[in-house]
Amino acid sequence: MNVILFNKSGKKPLNLNSSHPGFYISMLAFFLLLSTALMSVGYWIGGVVQINKSIDPMIVQEWKKTVESQKLALAESKKNTQAHVDALSRRLGELQAHVYRVDALGSRLTEMAKLDKGEFNFTQAPALGGPESSMDLPPANSTDVIAALDELTRQLQDREQQLSILESMMLYGELQEKALPTGRPIKKGWMSSFYGMRNDPFSGKRDFHKGVDFAGKMGADVISVATGVVTWSGKRYGYGNMVEIDHGNGYATRYAHNSENLVKLGDKIKKGQLIAKMGSSGRSTGPHVHFEVVKNGRVVDPLKHLAATR
Repeated sequence: MNVILFNKSGKKPLNLNSSHPGFYISMLAFFLLLSTALMSVGYWIGGVVQINKSIDPMIVQEWKKTVESQKLALAESKKNTQAHVDALSRRLGELQAHVYRVDALGSRLTEMAKLDKGEFNFTQAPALGGPESSMDLPPANSTDVIAALDELTRQLQDREQQLSILESMMLYGELQEKALPTGRPIKKGWMSSFYGMRNDPFSGKRDFHKGVDFAGKMGADVISVATGVVTWSGKRYGYGNMVEIDHGNGYATRYAHNSENLVKLGDKIKKGQLIAKMGSSGRSTGPHVHFEVVKNGRVVDPLKHLAATR
């Protein structure tokens, strides 16, 4: 038997003779190769089908749940991170507010104490420096940063409280200083009589003079030597037109023989304020101011207070 094989290329067909010894060997090899190929394809198709059949739908659902849980965990992590950032931002705002208050207190204290602004400049950071450390320090973590912020907040609150107390003490001291009678009750003039025993200008007898006299021109300014409240403004026997000012802490001052009183009862008076005009009213020999200092109801020597301003 002859087997003729044709091809599409139009070449000469292949003629196989069944009587030829190699015919059967060639055919056997061909069928073996074909069967091997078919078996391989079958195994591959069967494997795919078997794999598809072996995937349990429950496992697929578990995978989906795992992916969803990971998404939720990631979203929660982002949310917590943002919350920490917001908390740090709020803490930073609080610290800035404390710093502003401390700076304001420091500036006021610098002015009150009359310190050199170049030496105590609260608007600039303090000068710092030093060589770089050779130690290999680990980076700071969030716990360390938060702990440092808490400690800094505590320190700022403590400094703010101390500065506030110091400011109050300085203000009180400044008020006390302004309320303490110091200085002269006139702007121009001279001392014409001292405190203590003297010869009375009218009787010539020895008598006790309760204040000091400052002579000057008629109508010259009479000023308060301390802050206080007017407790008398009017005529008093022997004093003529007199102004009395209560300065607190047991202190009071009197300004007598005025030609005119410029303040009235209850007026609040500042140190150095014009309160009267020099005159010669009452028991007086000429234009002057009779000045008295009273401590706890008793007159004291005004010279101690006059010398305090020098």
